[in-house]
Amino acid sequence: MTLSAQGRVAVVTGAAGGIGEGLARKLAAEGARVVVSDLDTERAHAVAQDIGALLVAGDAASEDGVAALIETVEAELGPIEMFFGNAGLDVGRSLDASEEDWARSWEVNLMAHVRAARLLVPGWVERGEGWFVSTASAAGLLTMIQAPAYSVTKHGAVAFAEWLSVTYRHKGIHVHCICPQGVQTPLLDRAGALAEVVGRDRILSPEEVADATWAAMQQDRFLVLPHPEVAGYYVTRATHTDAWLKGMNRLQRQYEQR
Repeated sequence: MTLSAQGRVAVVTGAAGGIGEGLARKLAAEGARVVVSDLDTERAHAVAQDIGALLVAGDAASEDGVAALIETVEAELGPIEMFFGNAGLDVGRSLDASEEDWARSWEVNLMAHVRAARLLVPGWVERGEGWFVSTASAAGLLTMIQAPAYSVTKHGAVAFAEWLSVTYRHKGIHVHCICPQGVQTPLLDRAGALAEVVGRDRILSPEEVADATWAAMQQDRFLVLPHPEVAGYYVTRATHTDAWLKGMNRLQRQYEQR
């Protein structure tokens, strides 16, 4: 059976640009009733206006923020059927990353997913279906040099998505985890020399990631790998861990020599 987004209420966080905007545009094109959420009200408003979506600005990572988002959407449009947790944060470039950087990364990259699922999943179980799509990163399957807080919290995002799938798959809950490498987003723009590392295979557009995500949802695949090479890296990491770590360390040394 082909999955249709027609008429479904779909929320996308971090949708003012990058992958979130790409997802929002894809869902709107597929006929969903899209909700755009972001802290960047001005850019989010432009996206929402362009695709005919509902704008609910605010902090979707905080407990109060995600509760307000869900309450507002369900009052305006009815029950949320698809939730795309896309907001992400990359701060702290070394072991000296501050406590604040770690705390913010934890809140945005992991706890935002936990808090949204806590509020949405019980209703989905009652209705017999729901879609939870989290944007993690290839860093969540592998790691990323010079980004300890990002790597660790994205690993957490993948682990939480896995747990959701294990726990609720038989109750009609579809869980998908997006794990791309280099994507042309503001995060990549701020990566500096690291952009060469994450873009070593190729840099994809947000639209390409959105297309890959929709294809995975059609096939009910958990892992969304817009860069197919990541699957091979993931296997190597699991089966030849020491060789993989040595290879990553070579990348680290090359980065240090720049």
